[in-house]
Amino acid sequence: MASTKKPNILFVMADQLAAQFLGPYGHPQVQTPNLSRLAREGVVFENCYSTSPLCSPARATVMNGLLPSRTGVYDNAAEFPSAIPTWAHYLRLNGYQTCLSGKMHFVGPDQLHGLEERLTTDIYPADFGWTPDWRLKQERIDWWYHNMTSVLQPGIAEISNQLEFDDDVAFQAIRKLYDFARFTPEKPFCLMASFTHPHDPYAARKKYWDLYDESKIALPAVPRMSRDQLDPHSQRLYDVSAMSDYTVTDADIRAARHGYFANISYVDDLLGQMIATLEATGQIDDTVIIFTSDHGDFLGERGLWYKMSYLEPAAHIPLIIWHPKTIKPRRVKEPVSLADIAPTIAAIGGTEKLSRPVDGRSLQPLLQGAPENPDATAWGEYLAEGAIAPLYMLRRGPWKFIHSPVDPDQLFNLLDDPLELNNLATTHPLAKKFRAEVEAKFDIARIHKHVLESQQARLMMFQAMKQGHHFPWDFQPLRDASEQYTRNHMSVTERDLKSRFPQAPDIESKRVK
Repeated sequence: MASTKKPNILFVMADQLAAQFLGPYGHPQVQTPNLSRLAREGVVFENCYSTSPLCSPARATVMNGLLPSRTGVYDNAAEFPSAIPTWAHYLRLNGYQTCLSGKMHFVGPDQLHGLEERLTTDIYPADFGWTPDWRLKQERIDWWYHNMTSVLQPGIAEISNQLEFDDDVAFQAIRKLYDFARFTPEKPFCLMASFTHPHDPYAARKKYWDLYDESKIALPAVPRMSRDQLDPHSQRLYDVSAMSDYTVTDADIRAARHGYFANISYVDDLLGQMIATLEATGQIDDTVIIFTSDHGDFLGERGLWYKMSYLEPAAHIPLIIWHPKTIKPRRVKEPVSLADIAPTIAAIGGTEKLSRPVDGRSLQPLLQGAPENPDATAWGEYLAEGAIAPLYMLRRGPWKFIHSPVDPDQLFNLLDDPLELNNLATTHPLAKKFRAEVEAKFDIARIHKHVLESQQARLMMFQAMKQGHHFPWDFQPLRDASEQYTRNHMSVTERDLKSRFPQAPDIESKRVK
């Protein structure tokens, strides 16, 4: 009899992983055998975009399908409200076990957002401390803004803050996959494993560092530009990350890229370990695997680093969905975004209609072979540091349009100009059409006002909460040791047998009569 169990879901997120630095997206050098397998056997979305190229707002959208102005998750210190449904709520209603191992950078006292279980703490703070202040314009907030140390200090590290974190994320995720197979095989699961690599600093273990010959690592396709050659938003990024504080040589760029590539291979190795666990426990055929990232990394293109931009290196991210049992291999050119993740996961889990409208749409039709829509649009909204006013992106067909009321518009034809060197905004009639669409979709003045009000309130509250006793919002993993391994309220034999996979052979026939 065919199983009626819904498919399991393994949802894997990397951090700051640009699509252009992956083999499935055309990079000739980066070694990702496990991700490349998923790409060969699954659906590769060639034009997936971060809705808001910064950690917290992007990840909130992954969970709820909404753009930042719809939720108030404007930046890395803005609270994700508990009253917003996520894919975890929909899956739980459909009988799923839902679990997170790793990073999501939820800000606020709710650190679960519908998830039944969370196995690790987060690597970043959950409070209001990283609130930007648009009143400062381009002034830096030194104690938490990016700087150039990551670029100038790459190299081999056998342990680091980030390696310690991702090692634990993978260990906990793999153990949970075993638990699903041993203790609750009759129930579908969604396990999210969210890693902090290849996010800078670009320090990697020797095992992965040695995969690459640094002398053969290519320099940026778009050479370093002087500050005055950059567009106004890129100039702000140059300033907020203090990119003029040090001289960055070609050797520095190659070394930083070396570390980044090595850490992509590290994440791929962790992905492979989870896939091997699914195979070893017989769960692989019933598991949909989704792989994506929250945003990209300039990695020296134009002389820029990190993210916070809608230019391709920072905003164009991978999205690969794999399940050979139900999905045929395909490459999809239609633009999609992180806002499509939540409705897609909900649909995979059996939810036909969401409880409220979202900004994304289910990708299930494209996974099942539906024709692409030439008018499909991927939207982006950025309201965090590096900006001084709301920043928007529209991607449709070959066109990308970028608008902020304080900057000149940008329009690129990515088919003809993949490096975005020819801004057509002043000469092409589509620019006015796209600008009108952006202004009709978003009440930019109102959103700007709300962002400023939110920033000032949070900056005040962060100072207030440092006074007197402070109860942290950082997630505290609770592990009930009384239910682990062998305890006196359990049968030792039953516990040993139940925790074994595959199950031990039946010896009842050998019982002495």
